[in-house]
Amino acid sequence: MKLKKAFRIWQRQFTVYTKLYKSSLALNFAEPVLYLVALGLGLGAFVGEINGVPYMKFIAPGIVASSAMFAAAYECTYGTYVRMTYQKTFDAILATPVNIDDLVAGELLWGASKSALYGTIIIIVISLFGLVDSAYIILAIPVLFFIGLIFAGISVIFTAIVPGIDSFNYFFTLFLTPLFLFSGIFFPLDALPPIVADLAFFTPLYHMVNILRSFAYGQIQNVLWDIVWIFAVTLLLAPLPFRLMRRKIIK
Repeated sequence: MKLKKAFRIWQRQFTVYTKLYKSSLALNFAEPVLYLVALGLGLGAFVGEINGVPYMKFIAPGIVASSAMFAAAYECTYGTYVRMTYQKTFDAILATPVNIDDLVAGELLWGASKSALYGTIIIIVISLFGLVDSAYIILAIPVLFFIGLIFAGISVIFTAIVPGIDSFNYFFTLFLTPLFLFSGIFFPLDALPPIVADLAFFTPLYHMVNILRSFAYGQIQNVLWDIVWIFAVTLLLAPLPFRLMRRKIIK
């Protein structure tokens, strides 16, 4: 695999995105902001504070994390599948000197880039809302890229094994939605049975929420092990999307 060729795939995706970004950006921007406003103001009026933090400020970093997760997931499931199966974009690209590994690397980089992009946009939004206490939140942007790599990799793995596009409903409903609900975004996990918190520890979104919340509050000393976990899982998952997509495309 050559990084230059993978970058060309990324460049191709970016060029296409610049033609469609207005509708895409509006949809990806509107949903997390609606969650923030509806739950932060609506539910927050009843909840008040959690651990001494106003409820809207408590959920804001988690909304950033979930936005980054869904950005990579949608791009590397539906987006990748459509390019591979319906548009035949992969066939056209592989007719050039680009190989399958270059192609998959480009897909992963683009999915991670969209995570960083949408996460950064929501960071700007919550900052404008006055929900960020520290400039350390800037340090979360490169971490958003790596969490994007994890979810892009998981999404490409699922794309490589599904029999059809309808199967993505299982991925979003049975995998991403539980992560969204039980990763500490909306309430502390210590309010639930201990097994839930134990299971959450092994999920990437849980660690991303911890990192963003710590950066937003200026408590960077609390994130070391979360960052180590994210880097370790990124390296652990790295070979699987390449291996499974190679098998899918060659078959």
